[in-house]
Amino acid sequence: MRALPTGTEIGNSYVIEAPISVGGMGAVYRARRISDGAGVAIKHPLEERNALRFQIEARLLARLRHPRVVRVLDHVASEHGDVLVMELVRGPSLASLLSGHGPLPVGQAIEYARQSCEALAYIHAQHVVHRDVKPANLILADEGIVLVDFGIAKDARAEDRPTGALGTPRFAAPEVLAGAAASPRSDVYGLAATLWAMITGEPPSFLARGSLAARLPDVSRKLDGALAAALEPDPHLRLASAEEFARALGEGLRHDRGASLSLSIPRPSAARSVLETIVRTVAGVFGAAAASIAFLDGGDLVYEAAWGAGAEEIVGVRLGPGAGIAAHVAASGRAEAIPSCRDDLRFAHALAESTGYIPNTMLVLPIGPTARPFGVLQILDRLDGLPFRTGDIDRGAALAELALTALDMHDTADTIQDETA
Repeated sequence: MRALPTGTEIGNSYVIEAPISVGGMGAVYRARRISDGAGVAIKHPLEERNALRFQIEARLLARLRHPRVVRVLDHVASEHGDVLVMELVRGPSLASLLSGHGPLPVGQAIEYARQSCEALAYIHAQHVVHRDVKPANLILADEGIVLVDFGIAKDARAEDRPTGALGTPRFAAPEVLAGAAASPRSDVYGLAATLWAMITGEPPSFLARGSLAARLPDVSRKLDGALAAALEPDPHLRLASAEEFARALGEGLRHDRGASLSLSIPRPSAARSVLETIVRTVAGVFGAAAASIAFLDGGDLVYEAAWGAGAEEIVGVRLGPGAGIAAHVAASGRAEAIPSCRDDLRFAHALAESTGYIPNTMLVLPIGPTARPFGVLQILDRLDGLPFRTGDIDRGAALAELALTALDMHDTADTIQDETA
C-alpha cells in the first residue's frame, strides 16, 4: 500500500494532515475529523497482509479505557484500506526525549516507569499483552505517560500459535526473541529495559548488564535489585507483574490516577470487590469484550458494575421499565441471546451511543428467582467474532447462578459480621 498524502480523505470523515511515524505494521498520521475539526491519529497498514492485524488491534483497543492507554475512536474500511482512528496523544515519546537529551534524572525515570506500570497493570487485567514495550511506544503527554502502538499486541486468552520473533531487539524479552509465547512477564522485561535506557541512555545487553549501582552514584541498591529481578532472562524467575515491578521500585501504583477495572455506583448492593470479580470472571469465561451487572431499584434497572468497553460510562446509568433489552429480561425473568443487537427493536441505541461502545451481539441473563429476578448479567461481543446463540444460554445461566451464590455468600458474611460485632 502507498503512503497517504496530505489532504487524503478517509471515508468522508477524516482528512490526513501530516505523517507522524512509520512502524513495522503501519504508518501513523495526524488527521482532522471533518465533522468538528478535532485532531485524531490515523494508523494505516503498510501492506495488505497486515489488514488482519489491524482488525485484531482494533478489537483489543476497543475494550480498553484508561488514561494511560491510547484510545481507539473508530475503525474505518475505506478505499485506501482499513484504518484505525485513535485519539491524538500530544507529546514526545521517551525515545525522542532520550535522543534529544540523553539519560534522564533517576527520579524522573522511575516516575515514568511507575506510570507505565499503571498502563501495563490495566491492560494485563484485561488479558492483553502488548509485546512491544519500549521508549518509542511510551508518550509523555500532558497528564503523564500514555502507552501506544498495539500493532503486535495479543489477547492472552487466545490460543498460542508458533510465531517468529516479535518485538524490538534489546527491549524484547529473551523468550519472545526465541519465538516463545509472550506474557505479562515479557512486558515487564520491556519496561525494565526501557527504565535502564532512561537511566543510562541505552538499553541493556545480555552480555553487559551488571550492576548499575556500582557505575552510577544516583542508582540505589533497591533500584538495582528491582532492575535485576525484572530483567531476569528466565521468565519463571522474573518479576511476574507490573504491580510487582512498581512495588520493587518502591513506588507502587496510584489507582486514583487510572480508570478502575470495574466501577461501581457510590452505594452498590454488594462489595465493589465482589462485583468486580463477577463481571471480570464472566467476561473471561466467555472471551467477551465487556460484561456488566445491574440491579433493580424500584422499577428501574441500575448498572452497578462493568468491565471492558464502555465500562466508565455505563456504571450508574438507570433504565426505566421496558427500556432496552436488559430491562425486558429483568421483567420477564427469561435469558436471551441476541445475535444482532442492531436488528432488535428493543435495543437501547441512545444508551449505547452515549457510552461510546455499540455492541454487535449480547447475552442477557436474569439474576435471582425466575419469577422475580432482582438483576441482570450482560455479556457483550465475543472476541472470536461469533454471535451469541440460544446454545450459549445454559452456560450463561450457570454463570448467573454462580454470581447469585457469590452475592449470597457476601450477604451471609456481612450478617455474621454484624451479629458478632
